Amino acid sequence: MNVLLFGASGMIGQGVLRECLLDAQVTSVVAVVRRPLGFTHPELREIVHQDFTDFSSLAGQFESVDACFFCLGVSSAGRSEEEYRRITYDYTLAAARALPTNPSLTFVYVSGEGTDSTESGRSMWARVKGRTENELLAMPFHAYMFRPGYIQPLHGATSRTPLYRWLYVGLSWLYPLLRRVLPRHVTTTENLGRAMLAVARPGGAGERILYSPEINRAAAQAAEGRKSAGR
Repeated sequence: MNVLLFGASGMIGQGVLRECLLDAQVTSVVAVVRRPLGFTHPELREIVHQDFTDFSSLAGQFESVDACFFCLGVSSAGRSEEEYRRITYDYTLAAARALPTNPSLTFVYVSGEGTDSTESGRSMWARVKGRTENELLAMPFHAYMFRPGYIQPLHGATSRTPLYRWLYVGLSWLYPLLRRVLPRHVTTTENLGRAMLAVARPGGAGERILYSPEINRAAAQAAEGRKSAGR
């Protein structure tokens, strides 16, 4: 499997990249980044690109892609709707439109619990996410929308936003409790990565929109498959 990854430097992207590089069925990972990630791996290739509203110049480098994992995103806090839409909607759709026409290709978009599919609610971020999801679901590939709630970073994955980074550190001790009392609303960066790989394999998933329970279930299945493969 050849994976194209956006958002590899963010907390979710770090976790997804780790799982891709650990998976025996992943042949290569192409990470589109604004600046180098700072490490190398035999299966990892970086493409440094600045304009995330236009990937047309990279289309030729996406021809062999089997799966695209779009993990790039920002908080809506302190941002205007125009700025948030540009990063959330424009960047995502620009990446999707640059992909080859391939009905067997899988596109996984990290959205969020509370996304408004009707695009008519009062919450700005939920409307923008809803519009992004709806357009991806209408495109000619296998699109999956991941709507996690609370995400626990594992294996050194860290947020690039200082406030969130400290928040996750402060809440890390609470994760075992959250997992027990709110199991339908929590997942991890590890599970997100494993679940993405699971839905990108032949057969995919029955659901097009996956919440934390479905994400965790797909991740568990992927972990069992990895054990069977001896990796």
